[in-house]
Amino acid sequence: MRKLLVPFLSLCAAKAYAFEPFVVQDIKLEGLQRISIGTVFNYLPIKVGDEINEDLTSVAIKKLFTTGFFKDVKIEREGNVLVVFVAERPAIAEVTLTGNSALPTEQLEGALKQIGLKVGHVLDRSVVTVIEQELQRQYYSLGKYAVKIETTVTPLERNRVNVEVKIAEGESANIYAFNIVGNTVFKNQKLLNLLELGGSGALGGRKEYSKQLFAADLETLKSYYQDRGYINFRINSTQVSLTPDKQDVYITVNVTEGNKYKVNKIALSGNLIATEDELRKLITFKKGDVFSRKKASLSRTNINDRLSEDGYAFANINLAPTVNEKNKTVDLTFFVDPGRRVYVNRINIYGNIKTKDEVIRREIRQMEGDWMSAKSIAQSKKRLNRLGFFDDITVETPAVENTNDQVDVNYTVSERSTGSLSAGLGYNDTQGAIINFSISQNNFVGTGNRVSVSINNSSVVQNNTVSYTNPYYTQDGISRGFNIYKRKFSALQASISNYSTNSYGAGVNYGIPMSESDSFGLGLSYDTTEIVAGSTATQVLKDFIAVEGNTYSNYKARLSWSHDTRNKAIFADHGNLASGSVDVTLPGSDLEYYKLSLRYLQYFALAEDVTLLFNSQLGYGKSYGDTTILPPYENYYAGGSRSVRGYDSNRLGPRDPATNNPLGGNKRVVTNLELILPNPFAENSKSIRFSLFLDAGNVFAEEESIGLGKLRTSLGAALIWITPVGLMRFSWANTLNDEPGDDTKSFQFTLGSTF
Repeated sequence: MRKLLVPFLSLCAAKAYAFEPFVVQDIKLEGLQRISIGTVFNYLPIKVGDEINEDLTSVAIKKLFTTGFFKDVKIEREGNVLVVFVAERPAIAEVTLTGNSALPTEQLEGALKQIGLKVGHVLDRSVVTVIEQELQRQYYSLGKYAVKIETTVTPLERNRVNVEVKIAEGESANIYAFNIVGNTVFKNQKLLNLLELGGSGALGGRKEYSKQLFAADLETLKSYYQDRGYINFRINSTQVSLTPDKQDVYITVNVTEGNKYKVNKIALSGNLIATEDELRKLITFKKGDVFSRKKASLSRTNINDRLSEDGYAFANINLAPTVNEKNKTVDLTFFVDPGRRVYVNRINIYGNIKTKDEVIRREIRQMEGDWMSAKSIAQSKKRLNRLGFFDDITVETPAVENTNDQVDVNYTVSERSTGSLSAGLGYNDTQGAIINFSISQNNFVGTGNRVSVSINNSSVVQNNTVSYTNPYYTQDGISRGFNIYKRKFSALQASISNYSTNSYGAGVNYGIPMSESDSFGLGLSYDTTEIVAGSTATQVLKDFIAVEGNTYSNYKARLSWSHDTRNKAIFADHGNLASGSVDVTLPGSDLEYYKLSLRYLQYFALAEDVTLLFNSQLGYGKSYGDTTILPPYENYYAGGSRSVRGYDSNRLGPRDPATNNPLGGNKRVVTNLELILPNPFAENSKSIRFSLFLDAGNVFAEEESIGLGKLRTSLGAALIWITPVGLMRFSWANTLNDEPGDDTKSFQFTLGSTF
């Protein structure tokens, strides 16, 4: 005979009637569908052999309810057997979201999972209300106060349900009025122009309200005042009011500006580690300066960075300002707490499949067992980026378990394709159509060595080259490379002049690192060149051949220097490159001449994803000894996608009076100014770069002086795209000061060229 021990009533707060306690000889479970028996017994506080009473059964029912798995629970007695009846809540089979466009489905699904709405979980009906509240919160943060959420639960077989959430987003509320109250030093419009929500929207319209942007604007307002000496500036209150139709927002910000303060005394306190004089040089204030929160933060960062170089990676630098209201000054005390010195336990490398560990480790400047240096770790990441082997590099410094002064340094790399096997067609504005075959590998079998075999055939150049470079020929980082080539060049097809050259040669070069950013190069080569003049060749060339002959064997030496702080080998966005080189023929050569080249390139970060690039190149060549002029085939040329865009390739500079062909010059000046902007075609793409540019340049004859007024200029837009077949360059330029006789070309396109 069954007896109902405790019915389900108000979560078991009341008991049905009294009963005699008994010892449980067995426990039976009824009503289970998906929940396992073990799960129920894990939560059930009653075991076989226990003596139970009314209080214990009430506790048992509450325990099972709190799991959230059941919508009904009751316990009955059948002799000395305890029978537990449960009714499971339905399981969620599917969750669908429709109607959302302002927020991605993944973000909304993540928000729903946090409140327990997840496929496979049981459905608590009370969650339905929470669903709507959570999604409203997400949309309210975007200013979409008119959003409507409708949740439908559809029962399915086997005690399952589908949950469908329909969203009608509505329009974002627009800012009707934004007022700042309490300001006297700065006018309202000046302050509003600083804020994301304060100015006009697109085409002069009203801006859409956003909670996140409003919070950021309040911080911007506070920073603006405190960076200008108003150390006690505060925001007293904010009011954000909606119109009844939820379409317009009125914003009022009440502020107290306070007084403007200047810096009086600057002190350092605590365990300084470094000398006080050294740390004082890192503080960006001096007595009499207007106080600035930005400068204060920068000073703290500078001190922190300095201590981290000595292993104090978790130092705390606190600034205590003491305000003198009478004199309107502030004394600044920097309290230095270096914390414990931290040492590096292990350096781990993850993600490298092709690249050998040693190739990565030789670029790492942080040593295992040495104290942790944030500067060395950052420098190591920069060096790895400049290899060009990786798309992404992340660095983590987790603490070693059971220690308080050790960390591991984990470098995780995402490898990119560093080699190519290609055969196909290319095109550029200088050479026209190109048939090419090349095998190149910048990370040959993961060693970091560079190997290339290429055959290029176009109407301008037939070039066959084999090259090999070992960047770590010695353990000190001295590189050594070899190259062998055979080349035929048609100046006529390159729109230069009616001659061609046939040359072959070989060379060896060494690169010697002088510091993290500086290197010195030394190269030796042998070259044989035959020059064949056409019937309409320039008189300068004919005269040169008459004196020097048409075949020349030359031994050349090359000295070079480079200072490179760019953060990446490809598509850098900060740092600079300064380089210089001199190529000179050696005794025993048929011709005697030298060529000097200088280059300076600088990236200026203007904002996130916005970079200004300045590039300047100078070239100068001259003969010496018995050679009377710089060989014409060694002249410099300008114009085209690699120098001054908008002008036809190689067509700038002096012309031959008889043929109007360009002669080139022994002096070359090229300057480029580019504003690199966020990619308008693919967000976060690392293979496309878009820019606006201003180019200037020209070449000058030996008897001609360089003059800024003689430089040709152009203005335009460019797109560079890294593709599997090589680099693609697109540019459209408008020439600014072309003169009669100049050959212009607005659109220029290059496919399959190299860097």
